[in-house]
Amino acid sequence: MLQSLSQFIETATGLNPDLQSRLLGSALVFLLIWLFQRLARAILTGRIKDVKNLYYWNKVSSYIIASIGLIVVGRIWFAGVAALATFFGLLSAGLAIAFRDPLVNLAGWSFILWRRPFRVGDRIEIGTHRGDVIDQSLFNFSLMEIGHWVDAEQSSGRVVLIPNGKVFSETMANYYLGFHYTWLELPVLVTFESNWQRAKQIMTHIAEEKTVHLSKIAQKRLREASQKRMIFYNKLTPVVYTEVRDSGVLLTIRCLCEPRRERVNKEVLWEAILTSFAECDDIDFAYPSQRVYFNAMEGKSGARASLALPQELSAELSAGVGADTD
Repeated sequence: MLQSLSQFIETATGLNPDLQSRLLGSALVFLLIWLFQRLARAILTGRIKDVKNLYYWNKVSSYIIASIGLIVVGRIWFAGVAALATFFGLLSAGLAIAFRDPLVNLAGWSFILWRRPFRVGDRIEIGTHRGDVIDQSLFNFSLMEIGHWVDAEQSSGRVVLIPNGKVFSETMANYYLGFHYTWLELPVLVTFESNWQRAKQIMTHIAEEKTVHLSKIAQKRLREASQKRMIFYNKLTPVVYTEVRDSGVLLTIRCLCEPRRERVNKEVLWEAILTSFAECDDIDFAYPSQRVYFNAMEGKSGARASLALPQELSAELSAGVGADTD
């Protein structure tokens, strides 16, 4: 019966029995690959509860099963290892010319697996795109975009596909490659007339109260990171810097922040600052405004301009007044 079916297929399609068996064997291998991947995914889903570890092992099992399947298919179509190597050599030379971009992306995928510039779950910036890495495949990786039209380090809701080859041509920043923290700076501008020393003390107390607990954790992670890269900081505790600007005294809080909590941390700091400054009658925020400053009356006693007019100008004014009177 099988022989009759084979003869019928050969008559209808022109495929000889040897080619038919190879096609059938390849189809069975691909079917087994699909079944094994489904089975492995079901087993891993039942045993691994952590989402990140589950994603990682699903990817590893898929790559292993697919690689074994491709080797088996290659053995079906090519009799010996030498013939297989020759075929792949010729095929690679042709594909390198015809499919340059996909091959660059494939090389980028190998580089990502080897050098680990980022992992799934990291927050990165590559070129003009920022986001959390949510998937990685042979030819591209996916970002859950942050920013863009959202004025904060929070998700915009879009998924951006980045070709793997971009790791060779674009500058990339990883929020977690160092010691898993970034520096947050919060500028607060108060008027020159405000008690800026008291404002600085209040802001320093708030920064220490809200963020100093991160310093101990960051110190441990910094020691771990310094074993791989020359990363060092003399001070990880919060600090408030003082600067003078055109419209007031600028006090800037600099403190550690978890990358995904930047907006939340800013909200906590701002609410504490607003509440504390509202209770102080000698601290006021500065903002774009206009005022007239009379140095002769408002300046420091030793730096005020003199109200006495020069003798020449006084004489001219007196002559002018007398002429008008006549």
